[in-house]
Amino acid sequence: MKKYIDTGANDTRSGFGAGLTELGRTNPKVVALCADLIGSLKMDQFIAENPERFFQVGVAEANMMGIAAGLTIGDKIPFTGTFANFSTGRVYDQIRQSIAYSGKNVKICASHAGVTLGEDGATHQILEDIGLMKMLPGMTVINTCDFNQTKAATLAIADHIGPVYLRFGRPKVPNFTPEKNSFQIGKGILMNEGSDVTIIATGHLVWESLKAAEVLYKKGISAEVINIHTIKPLDEEIILKSVSKTKAAVTAEEHNIYGGLGESVSRTLSSNLPSPQEFVGTNDTFGESGTPKQLMGKYGLNTENIINKVEKVIERK
Repeated sequence: MKKYIDTGANDTRSGFGAGLTELGRTNPKVVALCADLIGSLKMDQFIAENPERFFQVGVAEANMMGIAAGLTIGDKIPFTGTFANFSTGRVYDQIRQSIAYSGKNVKICASHAGVTLGEDGATHQILEDIGLMKMLPGMTVINTCDFNQTKAATLAIADHIGPVYLRFGRPKVPNFTPEKNSFQIGKGILMNEGSDVTIIATGHLVWESLKAAEVLYKKGISAEVINIHTIKPLDEEIILKSVSKTKAAVTAEEHNIYGGLGESVSRTLSSNLPSPQEFVGTNDTFGESGTPKQLMGKYGLNTENIINKVEKVIERK
């Protein structure tokens, strides 16, 4: 079993900031817009180096999406930045009508997703955003797992033609993927090979799944772990190849199980390879105020619950 080393906890939003800064130096078409959250989105360095390519829209997220759509007509590549809740739920009509419907080349970059936003509470913790965005025709949906992968994804989406939703978070989390890895949109990553169960994880739950695989290995259970950073388009090939071997799957995500990664995997399996599946995610609920660790524990978004679900799905084989 391959073991992954945490090279130093960092927040994924800083990975976005680092990627945006690099794009500012290498791609003159990239412009950035923010809805009064420059520090939270780590846009400071990009702005310092490219003040003429930044637009502070203020607390007017719907207007930001409209401006971004317009900028694409002038051959710019706009990156919008605000909290995930305000990037999706608050502006869904503008995204649907002005960006997705006409296939505008806008990169919707969303921080503070999921319950790990923590103490800000349920009004700011969105757990429905992946479902909202993946249902929009032509929208690419990406949910990264650590600093390095978020930076790589930020660079990659600048080269992708079409609307993208890039989701990342606030808390410091383990940084364990290679620093110089290229990011392939729509291609899952096999993190660990196994023969008894497939764990398909996204975002912060990738690290928890790797830790779960280590515990399971000591229990005599061989878990294959796949990092699905791109939820749409979904890498069905890597999922079907793995589950055809293991005959069982567990999906893990910091998102509502209704409409998230788990449902996309379930559709893939039911259409091609019917197999038992268990879901790790929030279950038809809003979040609440608390520390990220407390909330991940309360809602079962952790190593312990992944292990429980693995043992349960193996019994169903």
